[in-house]
Amino acid sequence: MSDRLESGQEGPEVNPGLVLLLCSGATFMAFLDLSVVNIAFPKIIEKFPDTGMATLTWVVSGYAVMFAAVLTPAGRLADTVGRTRVFLWSLTGFTLASLACGAATGPEWLIVARFAQGALAAGMIPSALSLIMSSTPLEKLIKAIGTWSAVAGFSAVVGPAIGGVLVEQMSWRAVFYINVPIGVLLAVAGLRALPRHRPATGSRLPDVVGTAALALGIGLVVASLTEGDSWGWTSARTLGLLAGGLALGAFAVLRSRRHPSPAIATELWKSRKYAVVNGVSAVFGVSMFAWLLAGALFATGVWHWSIMEAAGAMSVGAVASMVTSTMAGRASEPATHRRLVILGALMFAACTALMGSDFLGPDPDFWGAWVPTGLLGGGGLGFAVTSLSSIAATALPPLQFAAGVGMNLTARQIGGALGTAMLAAIMAAHSAPGIDAFHDLYRVCTAVTVVAALAALGLTDRTPAAAPRQETGTQTPAEVSGS
Repeated sequence: MSDRLESGQEGPEVNPGLVLLLCSGATFMAFLDLSVVNIAFPKIIEKFPDTGMATLTWVVSGYAVMFAAVLTPAGRLADTVGRTRVFLWSLTGFTLASLACGAATGPEWLIVARFAQGALAAGMIPSALSLIMSSTPLEKLIKAIGTWSAVAGFSAVVGPAIGGVLVEQMSWRAVFYINVPIGVLLAVAGLRALPRHRPATGSRLPDVVGTAALALGIGLVVASLTEGDSWGWTSARTLGLLAGGLALGAFAVLRSRRHPSPAIATELWKSRKYAVVNGVSAVFGVSMFAWLLAGALFATGVWHWSIMEAAGAMSVGAVASMVTSTMAGRASEPATHRRLVILGALMFAACTALMGSDFLGPDPDFWGAWVPTGLLGGGGLGFAVTSLSSIAATALPPLQFAAGVGMNLTARQIGGALGTAMLAAIMAAHSAPGIDAFHDLYRVCTAVTVVAALAALGLTDRTPAAAPRQETGTQTPAEVSGS
């Protein structure tokens, strides 16, 4: 039972349901901030009219870049200094960073605070998942992971709806300020209810150099795509940043292959199925993030809906995602997860194909165009995102569940940062972000999503899986291993 201890002291009586609730709450908040600013983005543009939209997209992509780069090292840090400690530190820091975002007086301040917010959000995720795993009876673990994944997937879609209410009733700053009371409540409850974790003897701190190289590499690639139209796609600056970013990314991967505490968990890629699920997640993340941000911009910029009207319209996708995320979270068979990924991707591709055609015209059409595409898109997201997380968790041995889900999230956020940059590039290529610009964006999203659906066909095991070990009682993975 050493997993219940930290620094040799007994922890509180562990309630698996309460641990799942607290960790899922923090996870919901972290993933909510990946998308909640989407509906506030038009107001942020209005607040800083002297700053171009391409630059302001860093408010979205900066969060995703740091989230992706810090996620794996944060998991190793939790193993080194304690899961509960890292979870509570990250939660407190995220709350303070949210306060800084809301108080920002200039775009630079806001962007820097969003970078910090993304890094601290990444600190919460692996420690939260590890706490759930170490507190949940083995026979209930798959359902607990499914619930946690469904919460994460649902938050990404419901964010714009929540953000719309906050922006309309207060201001764009409220989408950040709302995290403060929630963060304080979760932190106080966590101090009393979360188990204490004794770090493993001899654990190493994560690789700082590799982590910095990964973050900078992703950032340079995103910058080259975001500013490519204004700088010129063949300019030395654009090509230099792109080449530099790719080189730093390659350096981070190569360094991770031989470092004892790597920034990227490359050892997990030995599983072919796991490598494929990461590729699918990255590709799907490109179109998912672009679609989520484009929805608010289209509703307010082309159809000239108010923020509240746009938020209400985007709740169609949120409800659809909630339903399909719950359905996917209850599935337990790997073959079912694979089918749901493919189904979800095809539904999402159908959505973006319709939105990239005259089906979505310049005149507002809520029932005839927005509702059917919202149901397809949101429903597809719920199926695909939740099932991809479940596949990532179950494609590896039980003791690598947390690392597996974390690396999968990293892949998705890298895709998300690239998707946001893709949106900025396509919008910049048009003289004005009108209907033609959005049609082009949605067509590209369709092509990208079809690639993800085709890649998902490879989510099979080439060799028969080993028979699962039969356990009895209420052991956790950590107790089974004797750690």
